[in-house]
Amino acid sequence: MMIQRVDLRGRHVLVVEDIVDTGLTLKEIKSELKRKGCASVHTASLLVKKTHKRIENAPPVEYVAFEIEDEFVVGYGLDYNQSLRHLPFVAVFKQS
Repeated sequence: MMIQRVDLRGRHVLVVEDIVDTGLTLKEIKSELKRKGCASVHTASLLVKKTHKRIENAPPVEYVAFEIEDEFVVGYGLDYNQSLRHLPFVAVFKQS
């Protein structure tokens, strides 16, 4: 993990995510950064899902571009089975 190679003691860190769903990954990242002695850790995300699947004690996302419904989305870097990430927009993916 790249976090191990950088001395973050006393630094202010902004974690930038593409999408936050359950909050599990974000919780683990923020915990690790705090263990590394960061002065502060804040988060920004392009998309945050409104979902009942959010874990208990999920950290807040301080900066949110768009809050979306609990649907599977693709495009703009988000993929489905390694495809559709090239789309120049975000779209709801529905299997037929």
